[in-house]
Amino acid sequence: MTSEHESGPDPKAVVRRGYDAVAARYDEAYGSETKYAALLDELCHLLPPGAAVLDLGCGGGVPVARTLAAAGHRVTGVDLSGVQVRRARERVPDAEFLRADAAEVAFARESFDAVVCLYLLIHLPLAEQPGLLRRVGGWLRPGGVLFATTGQRAWTGVEEDWLGGGAPMWWSQPDAAVSRGWIEAAGLVVEREEFVPEGTGGHPLFRARRTAARP
Repeated sequence: MTSEHESGPDPKAVVRRGYDAVAARYDEAYGSETKYAALLDELCHLLPPGAAVLDLGCGGGVPVARTLAAAGHRVTGVDLSGVQVRRARERVPDAEFLRADAAEVAFARESFDAVVCLYLLIHLPLAEQPGLLRRVGGWLRPGGVLFATTGQRAWTGVEEDWLGGGAPMWWSQPDAAVSRGWIEAAGLVVEREEFVPEGTGGHPLFRARRTAARP
């Protein structure tokens, strides 16, 4: 991996092409069939029956959208990768999937009981991350919950041949304390922050809740 500034090729185009190139390989590399079992069990216990859930950065729909749809919840998935969205629609026909930029997609205020945002923020330019979190805060209903992963340390960089798929991948993240501040500035109360190991590193996982009506 190499470090770099947010310059050069359009980073979102790099991210989109990267996920297009490694869609199936990603599931194999990160154990998508069984990943997040504890998190999803926790979320299902928090949700009311037939809850509306937004899966930002849904990838191929497994396991988040598939598990929540199977539990009877109304799931909307958003992903930048057309290949991933196509796979998600095939694998989870009971959910709705949109190919869209998470930083630009629009939803009605207070339309979701939960938002799941795993490994998405770290693929957005830093300047767009607090704005997306503010919008997430508005999309959540009072009492709604956010599960989100962020970066542990500040870093922007690229890996030229990500997962051996022949395409680069790009990341950009502040440290965990900054991300926590952005979540709180979005009107959410952080209920838990834990470190999730991954390889030689890992990511903070936040559970936050919207506790009151917003103006």
